Amino acid sequence: MNRRDFLASSAAISMVGSLHGEHQPLLSPPKREKPPARKIAVVASVWHYLSHAYHIGGRFLHGYLKDGKHQYPDSQIVSAFVEQTKVNDLSEKLAKQHNFRSCKSVADALTLGTGKLAVDGVLLIGEHGDYPFNDKGQKLYPRYEMFQKIVEVFRASNKVVPVFNDKHLSFDRKKGFEMVATAKKMGFPFMAGSSLPVTWRRPELELPLGVKIKEALFASRGELETYGIHALEALQTMVERRTEGEGQQGVKSVEYLEGDAVWKAGDAGRWSWKLLEHALGRSQSRNAGDIRENCNHYIFPSNWEIRGPGPKAFLIEYRDGLKANVLQLDGHVSYDTFAATIEGQKQPVSTLFWLPPPPGAAFLEALAIHVESFLATGKAPYPVERTALTGGILDWALDSRVQKKKLETPDLDVSYAAPKDSGFMRGDYASPVRE
Repeated sequence: MNRRDFLASSAAISMVGSLHGEHQPLLSPPKREKPPARKIAVVASVWHYLSHAYHIGGRFLHGYLKDGKHQYPDSQIVSAFVEQTKVNDLSEKLAKQHNFRSCKSVADALTLGTGKLAVDGVLLIGEHGDYPFNDKGQKLYPRYEMFQKIVEVFRASNKVVPVFNDKHLSFDRKKGFEMVATAKKMGFPFMAGSSLPVTWRRPELELPLGVKIKEALFASRGELETYGIHALEALQTMVERRTEGEGQQGVKSVEYLEGDAVWKAGDAGRWSWKLLEHALGRSQSRNAGDIRENCNHYIFPSNWEIRGPGPKAFLIEYRDGLKANVLQLDGHVSYDTFAATIEGQKQPVSTLFWLPPPPGAAFLEALAIHVESFLATGKAPYPVERTALTGGILDWALDSRVQKKKLETPDLDVSYAAPKDSGFMRGDYASPVRE
């Protein structure tokens, strides 16, 4: 590079840097320019570094980047009830910094000490914390119990506001369906679910409504229950598009397999090796070597309730005949990918669900952006029935694990209309600045 080219390059770099400084405050967020229109309460299990409350609540406190520019939600956290506050708790410190009310009860967080509902929306984030496990390996997060306390305030106030529930509704499918029924009966907007359906996809695969899916597979990893719901939600956001308008999304049966039984099921054609090849073809995290050996070599973290070498699988048969499968392949991959065979297409379609890593964890920012829109409009970007269904599939899969057999699922008779737009994030989170 000669001197003239070097100077031109340096000037360009300087210009980009100044634009980043103006439009993308990467070191510290700017001050909020106008007061927010809505007050929201946070009801959480914990609020510590890298917890879900930290990531989602943080976007309402600090704002986020969108289209290359920093913006604040038009909603402001005015109160928080955090059930478990240990030495690593941040909620009380943040309450002082951001001038919101640190509360000792759900009711206080929603009423702000007035005795009546005094907020415009609620974030229910019952994820992380020191909670026991049941015999099925489910962590007993008190989402249902927190939801009931929110509902008590609604009833006492004769007023309702939108409620967002992070991840699955409850470890107990009956309680999850009850939560949906309660919201419908009382008439308050209700949104729930994982961040995977709205995170970035590579490539940006959006299946058309009414698509004829012959078979689907989702390759994943992670702790069986905690991460199983993410895989099921991502799978469902793809396969739900086989209906146009209100349609049957229900599940007929679920079977859990682990270890060598997973490979035998693939060899017997119960799930597709070809689809797995296409799914893993999107993953930059796949290990070298043989998939069977890699899964057997994996050392599971000691804090996982359900451990053991080898893969895990959920084999799902939908009521309309579609067969879909989730494979958890710890040791071979650490990314989440999807593949499906489509009627009339020679080759499967596939995509990667991209999760930008912590500490930013921008996939939860993607979710927070949708939550903000939900609070503003009272309209969920996708049906809460999706999350009730996927939570039900997960609960049945863990029943199947305990009973060691395929189980019919009579209570998973669920119909809903898939959204026209799946709502996943387009472009690149770290995209170039636009003037």
